[in-house]
Amino acid sequence: MQLWDYVEGHASTLTFLTYQHASLAFQTVLVGTLVAVVIAVAVYRLPFFSAFTLTSSRVALTIPSLALLALLIVPFGLGVVPSFIMLAFFATMPVIGNAIVGLRSVPPSVVEAAKGIGLSRWRILMSVELPIAWPVILTGIRVSTQMIVGIAAIVAYVLGPGLGSLIFSGLSRLGGANALEMALTGTILIVIIALIFDGLLVLLGRLTISKGLQ
Repeated sequence: MQLWDYVEGHASTLTFLTYQHASLAFQTVLVGTLVAVVIAVAVYRLPFFSAFTLTSSRVALTIPSLALLALLIVPFGLGVVPSFIMLAFFATMPVIGNAIVGLRSVPPSVVEAAKGIGLSRWRILMSVELPIAWPVILTGIRVSTQMIVGIAAIVAYVLGPGLGSLIFSGLSRLGGANALEMALTGTILIVIIALIFDGLLVLLGRLTISKGLQ
């Protein structure tokens, strides 16, 4: 089978590109999640700002990723920096919405009970509100991760790292030797990365979500 022969003959290159792709996706989702949670914590108690942030995050997802990437080339040039910024931006958006919704859905009676036993606002946030909101936040992280693993392929247009270079090289050479195998291999590896990440996030949920919230 030609596809398997191609994989065997280019195993080291494919391993390196797969690592690059997975690493880029992981790092940008991690940064996006941290930024999203910080923003959500800052606005979820403020009705106007939370509604504005929710709407803005949804509208931001309609921005064409290639257009944003092209705009980032102007100040940052080609390579990793514009790729990282673009992916981190899109990774943030689904998590912001879920974080705000999750924090706002915490029952007021639970918050009042925590106040009644003398917990500070910071302790209430960290030990009560965020743990209760975590299942909803984690759902946003899963959506963000699947989206970013796919979008990360287009950073090849600005010489970014990952499997996108393999896919676009194959597509640009269709009809040539190994062209189809390159595109198919890159696509299959991206799907595998997405499935592995989602499985790990499901496992994370089982380990971190309390039994009463599952």
